[in-house]
Amino acid sequence: MAQKINGKCRPDPEQISRLQNILSSIPSEEEFYQNSEILKALSDPTRLKIIYLLQEGELCVCEIMHALEKPQSTVSHHLNILKNAGFIKWRKAGIWIHYQLSCPEILEHIQEITTMMK
Repeated sequence: MAQKINGKCRPDPEQISRLQNILSSIPSEEEFYQNSEILKALSDPTRLKIIYLLQEGELCVCEIMHALEKPQSTVSHHLNILKNAGFIKWRKAGIWIHYQLSCPEILEHIQEITTMMK
């Protein structure tokens, strides 16, 4: 049971030991940072829509622009964030860049998480 010392709540030795065990098993600060960056990449409706658009396979940037009804600069910005987070990969064909999901199963995982939270 937590103890009050000088009006402040402090964990007892058993609680401290339990907390140390928990802390030793969780990811490092760097891993938390990396994971938060990955999750941030999915936190935008436009980026989620791009993930959904790519579920059937590769699309050219011009197709994504048309589907989103957004200018090239906006689409490129979102694609770059998804690419840096590892969600999509690309290849250049002439003047256009084509994108596809790095891991097609990502959409299933996104749907699973969002369904669990409803």
